[in-house]
Amino acid sequence: MSIRIRRSLVVAIAATSAIPVSVFATNGYFSHGWGTRSKAMAGVATALPQDTLVSATNPAGMAFIGNSFDVGVSFFSPSPRGYEANNDYATQQVQSENGTFTLPAGGFVTPGRYDSSGDWFLIPSFGYNQQLTANTTIGISVFGNGGMNTKYKDRAVFENFAVYPNQRVGPYPDGSVGPYFDFSSGAPMPVTAEVDGTVNGNPNGIFTATTPTGINLEQLFIEIPYTMKLGGGAQSIGIAPVFAIQRFEATGLEPFRQMSVHPDKVSNNGMDYSYGAGLHFGWYGQVTDQLALGASYRSTIWMTKLDDYAGLFADGGSFDIPAMFNLGLAYKAQPNLTLAFDYQHIFYDETGAIANSNDVDLSACQGTSLRPSYCLGGDSGVGFGWSSMDILKLGVRYDPNERLSLLAGVSYNTDFLKTDSQGIFNVLAPATVRWHLTLGAAYQATKTDEFALSLAYMPEETFNGSSPALTQTQSGSLYMEQVEITVGWNHRF
Repeated sequence: MSIRIRRSLVVAIAATSAIPVSVFATNGYFSHGWGTRSKAMAGVATALPQDTLVSATNPAGMAFIGNSFDVGVSFFSPSPRGYEANNDYATQQVQSENGTFTLPAGGFVTPGRYDSSGDWFLIPSFGYNQQLTANTTIGISVFGNGGMNTKYKDRAVFENFAVYPNQRVGPYPDGSVGPYFDFSSGAPMPVTAEVDGTVNGNPNGIFTATTPTGINLEQLFIEIPYTMKLGGGAQSIGIAPVFAIQRFEATGLEPFRQMSVHPDKVSNNGMDYSYGAGLHFGWYGQVTDQLALGASYRSTIWMTKLDDYAGLFADGGSFDIPAMFNLGLAYKAQPNLTLAFDYQHIFYDETGAIANSNDVDLSACQGTSLRPSYCLGGDSGVGFGWSSMDILKLGVRYDPNERLSLLAGVSYNTDFLKTDSQGIFNVLAPATVRWHLTLGAAYQATKTDEFALSLAYMPEETFNGSSPALTQTQSGSLYMEQVEITVGWNHRF
């Protein structure tokens, strides 16, 4: 390798690792693809290796990339995204000497539209591949696997999920328990003076929601793929150890402290980091001159716990990254026309913090008694209620000449929620996008350098539902729309 290439490689790695990988992904919280060419074809890559970021989908594809490296950057806008709360929350009639008053019957979201701020995010990537022998290679890929970001600054989403600061809570005449109000002024005023048989329901406002409300989850992956060609060079197998770093922060979730086994580790604890590793296996085969097949499996990435949020995520802050399976084919319909199809399955249902239901009665989680394991942070603590996801991707590449490639694709994924009764908790992660429409091009500027562009549009999708366990009769809609622009540079040597 020349001195010039070494310097370029060092600069690329340094630039990629220095930029925080803020990611807002599109298939649940995974990216729709990795590598500029792949992104422009809706993420297909399992049976169509085109650059060194193919390792993120199928490490076996690196056997057919040769000596090269890639640097890319995506400009990502997940906007608008958020939640619209309907004006149908449950109410109750309270009689007093000064008349009958209508009060909320429990927690609810103030009706209206909640738009998350944060319109643009920068997502860098890097890949390098080195031919060791005629049949073996080793490389490295650095990329953002996925993530999620919401920030509601205008109003605290969960402001009605706790009683007023220092308000007394105790038994009602009908035997139920609730907050005490004074109606002597003609309007309900919270009672904060001590009353026999009651408790302070919100000492000094410890459970009062603040702004901004939201979460920030970012995941950086480093894969080191080793490949070997088989079958006379027409097939390859690849294996890559995967190292991951993720960081997480939650704000504005103070009301959920009263439902957690670790109340002090739910919200507003700053940025926390966790680290982990897994394995990625792949196979690629050139079956005929026209047809190629591929398959890959990336194991669960076992992560250390997010200790500062042990009271938010199930099993004391456990947040492993789900496994992923890919199956693909690429068919050269004409010498200059290639069609590719990928099927992808993401095992979201194997990670408790993501998959566990939040459609459970959390009333037993409040108070001072021993809390059940399904409370926030417990061994079986509530999660986002996500199901595993299936994604179908179709891409096309047309090469009008030796220098230019025109790329396009479309993909579709299944619903991310198991039921429509777990909506409100997902205001923190409104991953509603289902369709991906992509276009792009790659141009060979010199014998060694190629530049590529990818444009992706994800139409707005809504998810209508409710959360009876948290907001009783109230319903609402999650929504999201996305745009991504990616530019990449590939250098072969």
